[in-house]
Amino acid sequence: MSGDPPRRPGCAALAVVVREGRVLLVRRANPPDAGLWGFPGGRIEWGETAAEAAVRELMEETSVSAAPGPAFRALDALDRAADGTLLHHYVLVAVLCRWVSGEGVAADDALEAAWFSMAEIAARRNELSLCVDEVAEEALRLAEG
Repeated sequence: MSGDPPRRPGCAALAVVVREGRVLLVRRANPPDAGLWGFPGGRIEWGETAAEAAVRELMEETSVSAAPGPAFRALDALDRAADGTLLHHYVLVAVLCRWVSGEGVAADDALEAAWFSMAEIAARRNELSLCVDEVAEEALRLAEG
């Protein structure tokens, strides 16, 4: 603690895009979660809202355009080293997005992009980032209502 600045979590937005009963996921190229499927998203820039960050990151990672809706969930993402040391702490804000255009092409830090039903998400449970199944289920419910 000798003069080290206080550490604070970073903030990131997740674009949870619902289209015809499916959600858009990307397979991450970079840590944390490299190789795992999760929602497109990334760091919220200074002066940018979570909704603005979600649609910007969505376009950068997948070339999908969407209209942002409400933020509906916040998640703590704690990335730890093998010895348990905390490497990164992010608060992830899930933003429900309404698909406008684009099919989903992997770009930026995404290896793949694809639309998944809940059955397909359940079949890949071991290949998913934090809470993808829970967030997808909640988003699908919200989109129906």
